[in-house]
Amino acid sequence: MCPIVGIGASAGGLEALTKFFQAMPAESGIAFVIVVHLDPQHVSILPDLLQKQTRMSVLQAAEGELVEPNHVYVIPPNRNLSIRNGRLHLLEMPSARGAALPIDSCLQSLAKDQGRNAACIILSGTGSDGAAGLRAIKNASGLVLSQDEGSAKYDGMPRSAAATGLVDFVLAPQDMPAQLLQCLFSGSRPGEDHAPPDDEQFLPALQHVCAILRSRTGHDFSHYKTNTILRRIDRRMTIHQIERITDYVRYLDESDRESGILFKEILIGVTDFFRDPPAYRALETDILPKFLANRPDGYHARIWVPGCASGEEAYSLAILFHEAIERMRRRIHLQIFATDIDEAAIAVARAGIYPETALAGMAPERLQRFFTRESDGHYRIGKLVREKLVFAPQNVIKDPPFTKLAMISCRNLLIYLDAELQHKLLSTFHYCLEPGGILFLGTSESIGSDADHFGPLNKKYKIFERRSSRNAERRLPNLFSPPIIDAPPDRFRTGAVRRVEPSIALQIAEAILEQIEAAPCVIVNRKREVLYIHGRTGRFLEPAEGRATLDVVEMAKPGLRTELAAGFHEASGARREIVARDVLIEDEGNNLLLDLTLRPLPGYGALQDLMMVVFEEKPQDAKASEPARPRTPAKKRTAMKKTIAQLEEELRFTREDLQTTIEELETSNEELKSANEELQSTNEELQSTNEELETSKEELQSMNEESVTVNQELQARVDELAKVNDDLVNLLDSTEIATVFLDAELCVRRFTPRLTEIIPLTAADTGRPIRHFATELCDVDLAELGAEVLKDLVVRRLDVAGRSGRFFALRIRPYRTVDNVIDGVVLTFDDISELMKLESLSRLAVVVRDSSDAITLVDSAGRFLAWNQGANDLYGYSETEALTMTFADLVPQGGDQDPKPAEILKRAFAGKPVQGFDHRRLHKNGTVLQVRLKATLIPPQDGEPAFLAMTERAATKPKRRSGR
Repeated sequence: MCPIVGIGASAGGLEALTKFFQAMPAESGIAFVIVVHLDPQHVSILPDLLQKQTRMSVLQAAEGELVEPNHVYVIPPNRNLSIRNGRLHLLEMPSARGAALPIDSCLQSLAKDQGRNAACIILSGTGSDGAAGLRAIKNASGLVLSQDEGSAKYDGMPRSAAATGLVDFVLAPQDMPAQLLQCLFSGSRPGEDHAPPDDEQFLPALQHVCAILRSRTGHDFSHYKTNTILRRIDRRMTIHQIERITDYVRYLDESDRESGILFKEILIGVTDFFRDPPAYRALETDILPKFLANRPDGYHARIWVPGCASGEEAYSLAILFHEAIERMRRRIHLQIFATDIDEAAIAVARAGIYPETALAGMAPERLQRFFTRESDGHYRIGKLVREKLVFAPQNVIKDPPFTKLAMISCRNLLIYLDAELQHKLLSTFHYCLEPGGILFLGTSESIGSDADHFGPLNKKYKIFERRSSRNAERRLPNLFSPPIIDAPPDRFRTGAVRRVEPSIALQIAEAILEQIEAAPCVIVNRKREVLYIHGRTGRFLEPAEGRATLDVVEMAKPGLRTELAAGFHEASGARREIVARDVLIEDEGNNLLLDLTLRPLPGYGALQDLMMVVFEEKPQDAKASEPARPRTPAKKRTAMKKTIAQLEEELRFTREDLQTTIEELETSNEELKSANEELQSTNEELQSTNEELETSKEELQSMNEESVTVNQELQARVDELAKVNDDLVNLLDSTEIATVFLDAELCVRRFTPRLTEIIPLTAADTGRPIRHFATELCDVDLAELGAEVLKDLVVRRLDVAGRSGRFFALRIRPYRTVDNVIDGVVLTFDDISELMKLESLSRLAVVVRDSSDAITLVDSAGRFLAWNQGANDLYGYSETEALTMTFADLVPQGGDQDPKPAEILKRAFAGKPVQGFDHRRLHKNGTVLQVRLKATLIPPQDGEPAFLAMTERAATKPKRRSGR
């Protein structure tokens, strides 16, 4: 099947579509489906406009139409468009304009139907329609392109698309076709599954890719499934037109930017609010009520969402728990820890602002209660839910986990990991959950070989309960240590050798092994942050309430915190081992006695400024066997007692002042509470008004986008008509034919400049009746002739004379519109004056030709220019012979009584009369003729010189000259 490209556009999209299809070859082998925001009441002319830009067939989409290559399908007005089984289906548009998201709807159906065979392009437009749709395309391994904001008339949709972080290319519309063809027809498709090639270079190359990513991002993907990594690498290779994986490794090694892009590709965080709704309904209606019913009032429900992406799943759980606690009317505290290794996604989750398309499936009552609409059409999560969540960057593979959890929601993360890492993570989850805690997995995931750790609560939707087992010891497992690659193989090296540093976790583990400590311990850095945990430390450390922290002092249990802080300060300053003995702490109602050791680690490499904190628990009766501490001197004890007494006195006064302040604050609080209730009532009214205004704003914004699209279509049609009008004007002017267009009332509609020579019209005369104007024509009533043509629709043609002596061929024909409606008449006037003259001259030429008189034409030099049959008969010379002769050649020599030829010509060309006098001429046979001569001057005309017309007639019979 051919690739199908969905194109979404709104305001300003017509210009972008025009540039795109002007650059797209007609035989591309691709089918295009265009979805734009159209006015539901307006007939769209978009297919006609686009058809002028491409040789592909541009059609308006029809129900059940099969999508074919080299075709463009345009959504009709007032319809949503979907694709199923390669055919187009039209759906009713929602009644509320603001709720219509036709681009998202179409792209989501395209992704579901075509998978990796789909691609999408987001062009100019306001709002965020298309953002959710491109997520679906990307999740199906399709290609995503977006218009760059600089070339877009309206950058709302391109900006929302770019904000997802899932766009493959950001280009100008005219640059997209080349990139699209390159990616879709380069031999392999983005997202295409490949079996590992039977090549000894493949596995080392893949390991080296993981090593490069680990060294530059700090995250290791060597335990991700091979096909998962390969699909992402294959997509990048396709985009860069790289055929061999070894060449891509070389390119990745040279480009820091490419490693960041590949890292983002691998971390594609496709998520939604209440994704997989049936699973959430099962959790809401069956699992949570039973779980919360068995918890006491005041219970702290701690939830961990590893791999939270941009936060939708974490917020969904917060809403679900809040509603369940509210329905059960229980006093239960909720705290959700949401983590991910993608810090950009964490930043989005912390902001808690989402486009309208991301909330399309949200129940209206939840949307109204838990979200606040922003001015730009986005929604912000409300404080009621936001304060229950803590977002933090964390690598679930190597960073310390959260403990004492009521629930872990890890959906669609395990499917990307290999079996070994899945098992270790499930063991970690078992360690972190409290007895009876809930594990919520994705529908495509399972617990595999960890069935003894978890029991099913709902097999269909993969909801499990933590179970205690003899074979399931509650301890934190050591996660895997990634392999060390000191340097890439020679075949992958370019330029200077890069050293891939071993992970910090591995170095710490090696340091622990060198110390051979059996007791539980942690490794902390100079900021007191826990980097590594060894053994069971839950009896000594626990996550502190509030914002998540890895500060070992904040995590210490009561009794241990002071000793730990003091010891850390002393050990850091002196760089020596500090031991605090017989430290008494409380753990779940029991007292524990332990020795606390703080030991700085050797300062080399990544271990610089690290410290090991060892917790060595002692039996309760061991205190007597330990050597007694040295006693404090009496003088020092007395000073200490005095200081303590002073501090107790200051504390008493402070408490009294604090009590007074508290009482004053309580009084003020009552007043503020009353004022707050009034403000809350006012706020509810304002919120209701604001919601009404937002609804109106959404409808107005939707109407504005539709109006902009319609306006662009109409403007394109106006531009086209203007060009046609220019062509017609130039055509009429170039013909130099006097033409006037009259409407059905015989009023002037349009006329050509040449017409003003016949009818004195000006531009201000448009709309006036033709009968109001005098014309150059003699005895012609144009209004009457026009009325006759309108009556019988018969074309009339007649020759008419002008008062200046000119003649015109007048044609009157009906004016027909494109719909074959008679809407006036057209009058044309062809100037036939010259034609009439030519006809007269032609008739005169016949008379001259057949005349018995000798008629000739001579120029100022006396050369013959014309010679008729009468001259031939009179002188005996043919026309051919005469045209080589002059006037002087026919004058006999001698004879002083005759004027000289030169004098005759001079007199005639001077305009003096040469008429009716006799003159002697010479015949061809040598005889002398007596002729009567008449010469008429024909003045110069149109650049031609003057000449003489001579008429000669024999006066006597010819006489033979003497001597001949």
